[in-house]
Amino acid sequence: MKISHNILAVILLFAAAAMYADDNGQYFKDKRTLTFSEAANLAVSASVDLRNSRASHAVLEGVWDWGIREYFPRISFSVSENDRLQQIGADSFIKNYGLTIDQLIWDGGRISTARRIERMELDITSSRLDRMADEIAESAISAYRNILSSRAILEIKITALTILEEQRRILNQEVMLGLALMVDLASADISIADAKLEIFSLQLDLAEIEKQFTELLGLETLPVLTENVDIYRSVMLPAPLTATVIAREQNPDLIEARHSINKKQLELKYITNSWMPSIRLNSSIGFSGQNYPLNRFNWSVGISIEFSSPWFQNRFNFQTGWEPLSFGQSDRTAMLQNNLTPIPDPSARFSRNQAALALDLELEKYETTLERIGRIAATAVEKCLLIEQKRILALEAAALGIERCRIEEIRLGLGHITRLRLMEVLIEQTQREIAVIQAATALLEAERELERLLNFEPGELAVFSEFYSEYAVIRQQKQH
Repeated sequence: MKISHNILAVILLFAAAAMYADDNGQYFKDKRTLTFSEAANLAVSASVDLRNSRASHAVLEGVWDWGIREYFPRISFSVSENDRLQQIGADSFIKNYGLTIDQLIWDGGRISTARRIERMELDITSSRLDRMADEIAESAISAYRNILSSRAILEIKITALTILEEQRRILNQEVMLGLALMVDLASADISIADAKLEIFSLQLDLAEIEKQFTELLGLETLPVLTENVDIYRSVMLPAPLTATVIAREQNPDLIEARHSINKKQLELKYITNSWMPSIRLNSSIGFSGQNYPLNRFNWSVGISIEFSSPWFQNRFNFQTGWEPLSFGQSDRTAMLQNNLTPIPDPSARFSRNQAALALDLELEKYETTLERIGRIAATAVEKCLLIEQKRILALEAAALGIERCRIEEIRLGLGHITRLRLMEVLIEQTQREIAVIQAATALLEAERELERLLNFEPGELAVFSEFYSEYAVIRQQKQH
């Protein structure tokens, strides 16, 4: 029967999208397969910019590690020889060897604070690199979804074209028997030509997307994509209030903002404590003589205290030493020195005000971002719910479309409509099937957008929502 044959074709058209995942991997079992997570990892590892940025960050990490050298003493060795050939008197050949040690005792915490600021900058850079990697991974996953969606739509259009060509063949026979008009056959040819043009355009776009996706992954050929766009998959979502709370705790923008606030606080502390003195201890020992072994030596020890502020700069030095002489005698030395510079940099007094203003600005920006992220998270949950309703309605519309195609087949058999009208109904049904694919894809994108707001890995939202639902049920049962 022609009627049952056409109805079966429409049902196969609807099933093409749902069964596409099985077709996607059956013919290439010997080829490499690729999942969402594998695609994300490949894209991240293939990114040259990310690799270079991480290498540069590793260098800065090494520089920061070696900055601990500031806490250890500075040791220097000196060797000299002073030869003098005199016209009157004896010649002299004085040899000198010296060792000097300079150790920081206290600097008001400036070095520690500076290192903490550098550590915060490195943490912010690391956070940005992680976000950069996430963006690359997201671009790979998005391209993956686009390919799946385009392939499913292409499969639907090809199946629909097959059905239309079959209807055109039957219509041609009816025209030859005088049961239909030539104008209907011409209209059918136009519809088929439009369908072929859409398929050709979609194939070109799909080829370009696949090429870009392969380049993004750093591969030469595209592996078999094992994921699929499940049009029957329901989404599990947390409550809007729960999403808001999690987003305010884990959102990457807020985490980076907190790092920036901590950095500004440390900078303000550094400037506030810049007036505190730094204390250094230094000592030296020297050996000298005309011949080896050297027969004279001396040593000294001292302390240096330095103050610095916008209004004055002062450096105080005290040093004492001992140098033995012949016949059990020795010389003792002492030196006291103080250098005072009034008003060295009066404009520096505004540095603290600038640092305080910068901190206030970061705090205001953080509060604004905190409220904005909370609203966006709640809106994202509502958006997912709306797209879920759209997917359900699209499925219902497609199912009703199948029933309508069946009814139109009966009406055609009764002579109430023309075969051209039936072809138009079949084309409308194709658009409904495509709308189902698009709604399912939009749901995946909205779900992933919510996961990124909550700083979740792909697929982690469903696991969390299921766990949260079970926990809420258990808690409710305990209360009763």
